[in-house]
Amino acid sequence: MDTLVTTQWLAGELGAEDLVVLDCTIFLHMGDDGYISKSGLENFEAAHIAGAAFADLNEELVDATSKLRYALPTPERFGAAMERLGVADGKRVVLYDDNNSMWAARVWFMLRWVGFDDAALLDGGLKAWKAQGHPPESGTSAPAAQPAGSLSLNPRPEMIADKADVLAAISDGATCLIDALPAAVFNGKAEPYARPGHIPGAVNIAATSMVDADTALFKPADDIRAMLPNRPEARTVAY
Repeated sequence: MDTLVTTQWLAGELGAEDLVVLDCTIFLHMGDDGYISKSGLENFEAAHIAGAAFADLNEELVDATSKLRYALPTPERFGAAMERLGVADGKRVVLYDDNNSMWAARVWFMLRWVGFDDAALLDGGLKAWKAQGHPPESGTSAPAAQPAGSLSLNPRPEMIADKADVLAAISDGATCLIDALPAAVFNGKAEPYARPGHIPGAVNIAATSMVDADTALFKPADDIRAMLPNRPEARTVAY
């Protein structure tokens, strides 16, 4: 299974016993005090890929005790949530959302963080699924009749940078900081967070610039590669 799969490929694989499909949708809306995060569960119940389950990034897949929004849970908490969704050793996982794939990409990254690599993103997400002639279904996802198995955890802590890492990266010359927020946020012209602007030394590559605005499909790999700094030797930290 490739890291990025097409709707045609997924349509041919649906129903396979080893396949788990997860909808990871979150919507962000601008409120008076910054972004308001809304679960995509209502959207999921109205339309989702047949057999998919809903991965709740607002509740189960975050550290609920943190003051910071979307702080990572412990690997154990994340692994237990994945097991409840049917993810286990020997499974293949396809992730999608209805918001430019950025939330599906977050869960893909988290799976790699705990050592699970057999996961892919659906190119174009739910938008492409419907546009390319694959009918969605509605309703809630039924809980699994029995656990699908256990998910082995082999965390890769090096994939996560903490505050100290970033402070050191500002001046060490060996780290590439990439700000994936919209240009207006990066430039301080929009203030959805407590502090406008960006981390000193960061370059701006908006996540939304990597997908086609009309189709939600990822742009060609060469086009995306051309957006990135040509620093193959550098550690890259994205935020």
